[in-house]
Amino acid sequence: MSTGNAGAYPIDVWGLIITIVLVAVAAGLSYAMRLGVHRQMLWATIRSLIQLLAMGYILKFVIEQNNPWLVFALIAVMILAAVQITMSRAANIPRSVMPSVFLTLTASVILQVCVVTEMVIRPHPWYAPTVLATMSGMLLGNVVSAIAVAMSRFFSDMDARRYEIEMMLSLGATPFEAAKPSTISSVKLGMIPTISQLASSGIVLIPGMMAGQVIAGADPLTAAKYQFVVLAVISALTLMADSLIMILIYKTSFTALHQYKTADAR
Repeated sequence: MSTGNAGAYPIDVWGLIITIVLVAVAAGLSYAMRLGVHRQMLWATIRSLIQLLAMGYILKFVIEQNNPWLVFALIAVMILAAVQITMSRAANIPRSVMPSVFLTLTASVILQVCVVTEMVIRPHPWYAPTVLATMSGMLLGNVVSAIAVAMSRFFSDMDARRYEIEMMLSLGATPFEAAKPSTISSVKLGMIPTISQLASSGIVLIPGMMAGQVIAGADPLTAAKYQFVVLAVISALTLMADSLIMILIYKTSFTALHQYKTADAR
């Protein structure tokens, strides 16, 4: 088989049907064992198929048009959708943090486009939708999960430490100092999946981007380089996003007079 054949193994309708049947069998096993995840799994699978096919058609259109305004319009829609998904995934967080989430996701994408895409990959043209849109999508997917976990942990940890925080404030600590233990533990928790994936890639795991390129006929070494860049960039920008969101939201737990706010008062 030639490694230059980009369409080496196309997936037809029967391939999709067999995949869905496999998921249905797994869901049936969950139902038989009373695991309680069969409905969520089936719904997530159907939703994933619809969304991915829709994005495939959209990307095809944007790539064919090769218009920078369309590329950035698509990225803007992706960011807005990512904000909504983040807010829905994060448990027990105040709605007031939504602008901070939007700012964090936007800053992450801008940094990725300006530094990584244009200085590392250097596509031609510079706004190449095959690079900008796909890289932004991969980045947002990871950042959304990380900051949703981090925010959920932060607010729950702050409520659990309420009396400790009030004592620290009464002894002269600043809100930042009082929130610091919760901030550190939240960032660490949010980064666990990203760091684990980065550490295990290549030996235990062949990540999706590399596997997809190799299956499609790309050179394995080239695919490995692209995969490394993607994983390293996502890890770095996810840590920056986690840190930024903590800096932006920790003040929501305190009043202007540096008093601790309970969950009901936020």
